[in-house]
Amino acid sequence: MDALNGLIDGFGVALTPANLLYVFLGVLMGTVIGMLPGLGPISAISLMIPIAFTMDPVSAIIMLAGVYYGAIFGGSTSSILLNAPGVAGTVATSFDGYPMAKQGKAGKALAIAAIASFTGGTIGVVGLMLVAPSLSAVAVSFGPAEYFALMVLGLTAVVSLSGNNLTKGLISGTVGVMIALIGIDSQTSTQRFTFGTIELFEGVEFLIVALGVFALAEVFVMLMNGGKGSGKEGTITTLRLNRRELKEISGPTGRGSLLGFFIGVLPGAGATVASFLSYSFEKRLAKDGDSFGKGAPKGVAAPESANNAAAVGSFVPLLTLGVPGSGTTAVLLGALLVLGVQPGPLMMTDNPDMFWGVVASMYIGNIVLLILNLPLIPLFAKVLKTPQKLLLPLVVVFCVVGVYGQSFSVFDLWLLVGFGVIGFLMRANGFPAAPLILGLILGGLMEKSMRQALLISSGDFSTFVTKPISAALLALAALSMVAPLYGAWRRRRRQAAVAAAGPAAASDAEKVDA
Repeated sequence: MDALNGLIDGFGVALTPANLLYVFLGVLMGTVIGMLPGLGPISAISLMIPIAFTMDPVSAIIMLAGVYYGAIFGGSTSSILLNAPGVAGTVATSFDGYPMAKQGKAGKALAIAAIASFTGGTIGVVGLMLVAPSLSAVAVSFGPAEYFALMVLGLTAVVSLSGNNLTKGLISGTVGVMIALIGIDSQTSTQRFTFGTIELFEGVEFLIVALGVFALAEVFVMLMNGGKGSGKEGTITTLRLNRRELKEISGPTGRGSLLGFFIGVLPGAGATVASFLSYSFEKRLAKDGDSFGKGAPKGVAAPESANNAAAVGSFVPLLTLGVPGSGTTAVLLGALLVLGVQPGPLMMTDNPDMFWGVVASMYIGNIVLLILNLPLIPLFAKVLKTPQKLLLPLVVVFCVVGVYGQSFSVFDLWLLVGFGVIGFLMRANGFPAAPLILGLILGGLMEKSMRQALLISSGDFSTFVTKPISAALLALAALSMVAPLYGAWRRRRRQAAVAAAGPAAASDAEKVDA
C-alpha cells in the first residue's frame, strides 16, 4: 500500500503541465539523439545539465531521465535500418533487425522494437516501484568476485553467437578482449598494445569499433557488390503484426524484460550487457536457434526489451543507494548532487516527491514514446527507399560525424576505416562480428573485477569459488560452455557413424533429424 500511495502522489507531481512538457521534451530529444550514431545519452544529458540547473530539481531529473530511456528506445532505428547502432545498448538489435530490413520487413522490425521497448520499460518501472529496496540489497552483495563471474557468464554467450563455427567465434571474441585491453593499465601504468602511439593511450572507443565492424563494413560489402544490397531494401511491407507473430515475441519480450531489469540493477553492468545476455539466452532457448542472425523477430524483441528494462533498472542503485548503475546514471548522479539532492537510502523518505515523481514520469514517458514512435515507423522505414548511391554516402557521413564529433581526432577516423576493413574481411572469411563486440564490451569489465577481487583477497584465486554467488555463476558459465560442445561432439559422432554405415543409413538419419 505504501508503494501504491507513493505512486499516486508521484502521478500528482508528474501530471502537472510543466512536468508533462519536460517528459515529452526529454523523451523526444532522447529518441532523436538515440538514432544518431555517436551522440549517446551521456552526451545529451551532459549538454542538458546547464539547462537543468535553472529548473526545479524534480522537473530537472524527470527531463534528464526521459533523455536517457528515450535514447535507448530510439537507438534501435539506425541499428535496424542502417546496421549503424545509435547507442551501444542496441548493437544486439542489429543482429536480426538489419536482416529483417534487408528482407523487406523493416516496418515489422521497427514495430517489434517499439513494442518490446515499451514492454521492457514498463516492466522496469513496475520493478523500480515494487522491489527497489530489496533488489538494491541484492546489488550490494555483488562484490568484485561476483562481477567477474557474471562477466565470465556473459562471455560464454560467444558459443551461441558463433554460428556454425565455434573456433572462428572464439577467435573473434578473443580479438574483442584484446581490443578492450588496449591503452595504459590504470593500476601499473603499463602500455598495452599501444605501439608507442599516444592516441591509443586511452584505449579504443566502443563506438569506433561498432560503427566500423557493422556500418562501414556493410558499405564495403555493398561497394563490392556494385552498390547493390543483398536483400529487398527498397521494399517496405506492412508494419502490422499478426497474432502468431505477437505470440512468438511475447515470451522473449517478457523474459528479456525481467533479465534486463535485474542486470540493470547491478552497478556497472548496464543496458549493453543486458541486451547481449538476453539475446544469447533466447537463442539457446529457442528450438529454431539457427534462425537467429538471419532475421528472427525474437532476435529483435529480446535485446530491445532487455536494454530498456536495464535502463530503468539502473535507477534502482542510483536512487536507493546513491551508486550509479551505468555511465549515464553517473552523470545523473553528478547532476543531482549539484542540484542539492543526495540520492541514497533516505531519499524515499526525505524526497518522496522526487522519487515517486520520477517513477510516475517513466510510466508516462513510455506511453509517450510508444505513441510517438509507432506512427513514425512508415516515415523511418522510407530510409530504405533511398537509392544506394545516396544511402551509402549518408551512412559514411553518419559514421564520420559520430566518431569525429566524439573525440575531434583524425586518428580515430583512420581507426574507423581500419575496423571497417577488419569487419569486411571477417565477413568475407566467415568470422562472426558479434563475438568481437561481446569481447570488447565485457573484456575490460572482467579484467577490472578480477584484479579488484585478487587485491582484496591478497592474490588468492580461491575467492572466486568460495563465495556462493560467484561459484554458482561460474558453474553456470562452465555448464553453458560444455553443453553445446558436448552436443556438437555427439552430432559429429553420429554423422561419422552414419557415413560409415552407408548412403541408406544417411538417408534415414536425415529423416530422423527432420
